[in-house]
Amino acid sequence: MKVLLLADARAFHTERYARQLQTQGCDVLTASLESGTMECRHLTGRGPVKSLHYLSVVPQLRRLIKQFQPDVINPHFASGYGFIAALARKRGWPPIVLNLWGSDILIVPRKSWLHKRKTHYALRAADYVIGDSEFLVSAAEKLAGGTERSVIPWGIERRFLNLHKDDYSFQKPLRIIVPRTQAPIYNNEFIVRALQPLISDGTVSLTFPSFGPDSARFRDVVTPYLDVGINLYDAMPREQFLAFMAQHDIYLSASRSDSSPASLIEAMALGLLPIAADIPGVQEWLSDDNGRLFPPDDDDTLRRIITGIVRGGDSFTDLRRRNFEKVQRDAIFEDNATAQIAIMRRLVDRSNR
Repeated sequence: MKVLLLADARAFHTERYARQLQTQGCDVLTASLESGTMECRHLTGRGPVKSLHYLSVVPQLRRLIKQFQPDVINPHFASGYGFIAALARKRGWPPIVLNLWGSDILIVPRKSWLHKRKTHYALRAADYVIGDSEFLVSAAEKLAGGTERSVIPWGIERRFLNLHKDDYSFQKPLRIIVPRTQAPIYNNEFIVRALQPLISDGTVSLTFPSFGPDSARFRDVVTPYLDVGINLYDAMPREQFLAFMAQHDIYLSASRSDSSPASLIEAMALGLLPIAADIPGVQEWLSDDNGRLFPPDDDDTLRRIITGIVRGGDSFTDLRRRNFEKVQRDAIFEDNATAQIAIMRRLVDRSNR
């Protein structure tokens, strides 16, 4: 089966997804407006207004489809590549399987009337929609009606399950990782403010990524605590990062918007105790039965949760084992890719009848 993947070539999720489709026997060609390290066909946007580049690549995409003759067109991110695929499509061309990435449905349509129309158009043109949470695909359905849909998480690669903790005992100071990049939506400065007393008295050690659009501002905020309560890490290869993540006790996210975050699933697979802001997309994977939720921007509750963990002496062994079993059952990346391939094959068979 030939799959034309339209996605951001800079994104790690694009690269690992394309690689897995190829591993499972698909002939994959990735096309992207962005230049990353992965092999792809570069689409060249033209014109002084970057947000209008999607219009200029439509003829290029049509030529590429004619040359490659894919069985399936698989755009990722509705208002961008999904919209380009919708504009380029002609009668009799292959089915479109649209993968949602969260912000394209939960945030982008709120930016303007035009953004909402682009997203709506992409959703209506898709033959099938895949999202990583019921919350996300339901939001897409509210925007554009009832296209066929499935909920399939991103998951973690099976080979990384061996990184799961052998020892659940908490370290002193408690090691907390916040693996969300420096951007307003991820609300990392709130975490620093909320846990400042615990950082100052040596109760916790916090680890954040050094990168993201707000990285310079964030570094200024945390400079007084660098290497004495707060640590920053640079981007690293996936296997190295997951091994690094597994060295921590707690996964923490204060994100203001999420579908089912891949980082949360990874933390559960590695044996970390997950804590996150209580927002709809997270609730499908996290509750007080298998981690801890706190009201968004509620610093007192977050501080109380962390303090209780430190003082309580409970390592949450059963809870963390259940999380591991849930990931093994529902969120193995290879199995999730197999499910997506099965959907594509079904659509191809239907279109060939």
